[in-house]
Amino acid sequence: MPKSDFKKIDRTTKYAKEVLAGNIIVGELVKKACQRHIDDLKNSKRKSFEFTFDQEAADRAIDFFGFLQHSKGTWAGQPIKLELWQCFVVGSIFGWKHKKTKLRRFRTSYISVARKNGKSTMMAGIGLYGLLADGEAGAEVYSAATKRDQARIIFDEAKRMVKASPDIAGFVDVFSRNLSVAQTNSKFEALSADVNSMDGLNISMGLIDELHAHKTREMWDVLETATGARTQPLLAAITTAGFDRFGICYEQYDYCLNILNGTVQDDTYFCYIAQIDKEDDWRNPDCWIKSNPNLGVSVFADDLERKCDKAKEIPAAQNNFICKHLNCWVSQTVRWMDMDKWFACPVEEMNLSGKPCYVGLDLSATTDLTSVCLEFPLDDGRFYVISHSFIPEDAVLEKEKRDKVPYRTWERESYITFTPGSVVDYEWVKSYIIEKTEIYDIQEICFDPWNATQLANDLSNEGLECVQIRQGYATLSEPTKDIMTLTLQQKIIHNNNPVLAWAIGNSVVTSDPAGNIKLDKSKTTFRIDPAAALVTSHTRARLGNKKVDVSAYANKDFLEKLWG
Repeated sequence: MPKSDFKKIDRTTKYAKEVLAGNIIVGELVKKACQRHIDDLKNSKRKSFEFTFDQEAADRAIDFFGFLQHSKGTWAGQPIKLELWQCFVVGSIFGWKHKKTKLRRFRTSYISVARKNGKSTMMAGIGLYGLLADGEAGAEVYSAATKRDQARIIFDEAKRMVKASPDIAGFVDVFSRNLSVAQTNSKFEALSADVNSMDGLNISMGLIDELHAHKTREMWDVLETATGARTQPLLAAITTAGFDRFGICYEQYDYCLNILNGTVQDDTYFCYIAQIDKEDDWRNPDCWIKSNPNLGVSVFADDLERKCDKAKEIPAAQNNFICKHLNCWVSQTVRWMDMDKWFACPVEEMNLSGKPCYVGLDLSATTDLTSVCLEFPLDDGRFYVISHSFIPEDAVLEKEKRDKVPYRTWERESYITFTPGSVVDYEWVKSYIIEKTEIYDIQEICFDPWNATQLANDLSNEGLECVQIRQGYATLSEPTKDIMTLTLQQKIIHNNNPVLAWAIGNSVVTSDPAGNIKLDKSKTTFRIDPAAALVTSHTRARLGNKKVDVSAYANKDFLEKLWG
């Protein structure tokens, strides 16, 4: 088709019509966004309706992407061609105008799609359009995030685009933290909440990547306030769904739902939310395209199938798959372990005398269950787990009634030790561990510094190596996930300890915005201390077979290269 003929096609409206005709599979919220566009086109013919759709302006913004080139990957060096859904987004934002003023209608946009659907590329292109082609004198474009590294994702993508695109490279001065256009006194920078000051901003376009990662509304409010002096500013958020229903992202998501459902009228807010529908089975590949409009372009079915298969097997992986790859808001907590998989793990008697052992401690509270986990990384990649717990003797009957478990039976079976008095006597825990040093080769005592520092000091004085294990997502996510994987692979060996099984069955995990997980003690009704001790030991035990003997590298050639 000749280029001149192609220009006549209203790509923004074409997408809306194709969706509503059923030719493009989308979720209900995208259908409502498309219906809103079509309804407004009809309304624009009435004098009382304030807005009109300027196809030329929409096409100008869409066609601008053709001057940009991909900077990396398979398409490096090729012009960027927006998919039709992206044309709808870009064309809507820049095509709708006030009839009288000719200024842009939409001042805020919320775009939500699953991961790997070209969000950053599209947002970087929008930012460059704001820098170069939006007709704004002294334009100030900012990509914003909670941390500078996050804020630079869009900015760095824009910088790479400029360097890779000869049509625009000559107009833009590229610096490490700034893109600038001297002719118009315009700039594009990364902005983060950890900068010293955000005073004096005069924002023409604010771009927020992964809004769900913002724990507070501080950045949103700063950007919104700083656009007040502009005649047609744009505050654009692009994100996947998240877990925190009390943050700024869910607030905007909920507001968009009201707009699309017609319960709130805000003619200045553009919404595009691609997610599966409530009645969809998340395991059915036929519905995945609703959340992944770039399916087959930058997102691929085989990768989603692999992640889905994992989510089917591992309960804790389900929320992450549904949230990040199907773009649905989910609860932060989910059951950790499929107990059928746990009980399917082998139960073996094994001579572990002299074997390397990593000890995990969970002291939780002096009046409740205190647990010790002995974990042995085996040469065949499996892990042997021995768990033991302690509880104050005076509280046993009360806790049996509260927890509805047979603590006295477990004590007779030697899975639990009753310590004298009304609180756990940590001397008993210390003695238990020291006794084990005579049998096993204890490598490290792993402990939570918040509540086990004194016991760790006592054990250290006995000559044992004690390692602090911080209780944040960064430290605990990988061992928590690894235990699930090993259980699925039947590479965890246990002795059918009912206390440990009970704790694992009680355990739920919570997620952070990045999809990291950890056990959530605040959301469980019952005790999870033995499970927490297992995660703590596994933090170090999983590395037991991967330690590097640095002395092997301490030869003359290596040291000369290292030290010059």
